[in-house]
Amino acid sequence: MADDIILETRNLTKEFKGFTAVDDVSLRVRRGHIHALIGPNGAGKTTCFNLLTRFLTATKGQILFNNKDITGVPAAQIARRGIIRSFQISAVFPHLTVIENVRVGLQRELGTTFHFWKSAATLSQLNDRAMQLLAAVDLTEFADTVTVDLPYGRKRALEIATTLGMEPELMLLDEPTQGMGHEDVQRVTELIKKVSAGRTILMVEHNMSVVSGICDRISVLQ
Repeated sequence: MADDIILETRNLTKEFKGFTAVDDVSLRVRRGHIHALIGPNGAGKTTCFNLLTRFLTATKGQILFNNKDITGVPAAQIARRGIIRSFQISAVFPHLTVIENVRVGLQRELGTTFHFWKSAATLSQLNDRAMQLLAAVDLTEFADTVTVDLPYGRKRALEIATTLGMEPELMLLDEPTQGMGHEDVQRVTELIKKVSAGRTILMVEHNMSVVSGICDRISVLQ
């Protein structure tokens, strides 16, 4: 049924001068699934994410989210509609504490722009929600830790917490276990499975043990 498909691409293509990075990709992501996008380096997986979030503009093709065409929708509007992504490199503020990072992601709940120049007390109303998100990713005990001091795997967990704070309907995770040791890979894999409840995840991942362990469906880019 069409309502079961949260995201669909039709013949999605991105061409640069003399080079086709994404070639005629047609993808259907089912609501509530963890869907993996795999393929060799250079196959266009991250470029595909950039097209879905309008960091890049498609040369041709169509992107549908909840049966609505979002191909030409600006990046900020795509995020507001519920498509939120993470990046290959952990994207957190290293010199803020863990809870401060989450509060930055929550500030839109105040109905205003980011308040980098205001006192921490101004944002205290966000603390309860921030702590709920930290609990969801098992970071409660690190709330007051300066982020630069976190192990790498915990930084990725923090990034997932800030992503959850934006209330995503569809999460795009770009190589969430890249560069991790075995213990961190296992922790983050379990975390992804945990936070997938009630939402859809599309992920790029090279670790086939992770993919086979938690994904409902796999698409391969060549």
